[in-house]
Amino acid sequence: MTATPTPTTGTGTPLRVGLVGYGLAGSVFHAPLIAATEGLALDTVVTSNPERQAQARAEFGDGLRCAASADELWDRADELDLVVVASPNKTHVALATTALKAGLPVVVDKPLAGTAAEARDLAALADERGLLLSVFQNRRWDNDFRTLRQLLADGVLGDVWRFESRFERWRPQPKGGWRESGDPEEIGGLLYDLGSHVVDQALVLFGPAARVYAESDVRRPGAQADDDTFIAITHTNGVRSHLYVSATTAQLGPRFRVLGSKAGYVKYGLDPQEAALREGGRPATQDPWGVESETMWGRIGSGESPATGGGRPVRTLPGDYPAYYAAIAEALRGTGENPVTALQAAAALDVLEAARRSARDGVTVSL
Repeated sequence: MTATPTPTTGTGTPLRVGLVGYGLAGSVFHAPLIAATEGLALDTVVTSNPERQAQARAEFGDGLRCAASADELWDRADELDLVVVASPNKTHVALATTALKAGLPVVVDKPLAGTAAEARDLAALADERGLLLSVFQNRRWDNDFRTLRQLLADGVLGDVWRFESRFERWRPQPKGGWRESGDPEEIGGLLYDLGSHVVDQALVLFGPAARVYAESDVRRPGAQADDDTFIAITHTNGVRSHLYVSATTAQLGPRFRVLGSKAGYVKYGLDPQEAALREGGRPATQDPWGVESETMWGRIGSGESPATGGGRPVRTLPGDYPAYYAAIAEALRGTGENPVTALQAAAALDVLEAARRSARDGVTVSL
């Protein structure tokens, strides 16, 4: 487990955060959540794009420092308490390594690395330096995932036999960019993008994977990376997870369909937090935060279809992305645990690597 660092500032002084990257991840997720967290202060944003620098200052004030490269952070590492890496996937390992060697705790957006071996090397380096290394797996704080965890804790589904999870979109035209690049160095494609979320959730809910089978395709004309992927996990406890990630789904399926010995739970629709953040909503000013309409609640029942009114509605717990950085602040001050460890990320990468091999070779891979 990653060591908890000694607090670097007094409990009344905000911890200063340097954010590397101000694209989608940095501007929509990390910067607003950092700024909304008591005990954290967004100190510096690293982006070489002048328009993005202006965008960051417009939202977070002229006192926000901007840097054109991460080297400027390392030159004044003693002025920061945390570095957040929200840059393209291929840069994650190098930037996290440099930050740790500079004596700085690090949060890295998922996927932490391209391979599980790289993730474990980073975990070992963080342990050696006595520094926090955490991975931003925000979907652990989705409304539906929080609700399902509560249902499982309450035992209302009985013994779970099958877990179906879908992160599907309808994007018939590729958008381009590194996320859809076919270059392996970019670590693009849906297997590592959305797959990082659904695999992490499955492992958190049902424990380690014993076997992995996958099908992965490039469906859209002009696409270079996988855009339609299915992953089947057999967990060591016998639960089977069927996970779908796709940009080619003309009719979206349920986000979750969970089948147990007593009842099943079906939930449609994505957590509303990402849409709210994209539209400028902020946890500090939008109250309540993460709450969805009653019409979107999932249903629990047995022997009937929720599409025809079967089962009973279950109130969806509010989504809570702010909880991640609140936990990070507590971990840095020595009053809490790392919310997502590098070794947990490595376990998910074991599954993603096995899925890639399975899809390529047409085999089931044992872990």
